[in-house]
Amino acid sequence: MGGGPLPDLAGCSAAELDVALRELGRRHGATAAPLLRRLADEAAEKDARKTARRELYRLAQAGVSLPAAPGPMARPLAGPLIRRAPERATAAWLSGIDGSGSRAAWIVFEGGLGGGLRLCSLILNDEVGILESAGGPVTRKRLEAEQRALRESQKLPWVETPPERAAALVAEALALHAAAGSAPPPAFARWRALFPSRPAPDPLLADAAPPAAGDAELAEQAVALLDLPELGGWFVDPAAVREDAVALLEMRDSRLVVSDQIKAEREAAIVDAAVAKTFPLPARARWVRRLGEMALIFDATGRPEPAAQARAAAAALADKERRAESVAFARALARRGLEVAGEVTLGRARLEDVSRAPGRRGA
Repeated sequence: MGGGPLPDLAGCSAAELDVALRELGRRHGATAAPLLRRLADEAAEKDARKTARRELYRLAQAGVSLPAAPGPMARPLAGPLIRRAPERATAAWLSGIDGSGSRAAWIVFEGGLGGGLRLCSLILNDEVGILESAGGPVTRKRLEAEQRALRESQKLPWVETPPERAAALVAEALALHAAAGSAPPPAFARWRALFPSRPAPDPLLADAAPPAAGDAELAEQAVALLDLPELGGWFVDPAAVREDAVALLEMRDSRLVVSDQIKAEREAAIVDAAVAKTFPLPARARWVRRLGEMALIFDATGRPEPAAQARAAAAALADKERRAESVAFARALARRGLEVAGEVTLGRARLEDVSRAPGRRGA
């Protein structure tokens, strides 16, 4: 289908060409690719070249293997020499982090075979990697409309970030997959070549790292962060503390007459046990990172006070010399998880609805 003289398309309108080449690609797939490549490179009519390139792009997105574009020496002297810049990330946005350690990422790519813009939409999780992948060609107008709709419906804050940083977060997610021997969703395959294989150091987090010796008073105040709407879903996984939650309910419902001090000591011991269970060092490191990321979100949305509190809480959790049970923010996360687990035990909530397990994107 690719040999012989090219058809004369001078009398065709751009709309007619688009319909005809779409149908050609739909009917013949890879068989049509050589002819489309010749039209893209050699057609005398600008509309024909442009429409052929567009159809090649559609075929590529559908997974069709395409012939490589000829080098400059292989092009006819009369044909146009069209150079395409490599596809690269030009803009990105990140959401805040939910209670399961997941966040949304939008990365816009520009250039490449078809030109124009492509939007890569991902859900990243700090324990398992890439949970969801979607996206495709997008116009600037459509992108702006989608962003407006997202800001109106999204419970979590949504901020612009350097595209290099978003790409680094994707590389971190890929590293999690590699370590676990798992694979990203199949839909991510079309984007894989656009991201680095290894995560690079994050300059934003380095600049905003918690101090070596955190402000103790500010770290105590950080408990108030859990009253913010965007941290409403932050608590330890209720499934991990169900036994402790049952013990707490039994203690509160006990008919034994004991002093308030003994009750408070018993409750504190249950919370201690829940903290010890849910804050081993790897979990502490994840919560430190989550707090650091949210500090950046608070900075970007003009809220210096919660940003400072988040960094102070991160510093307290990052201090390996401190037991997690002594960190107010960890205790608050455990208490909230115990309360939610108690609601599950009493039949007022379903465990699957409140789970903080990766993949369940709670509020």
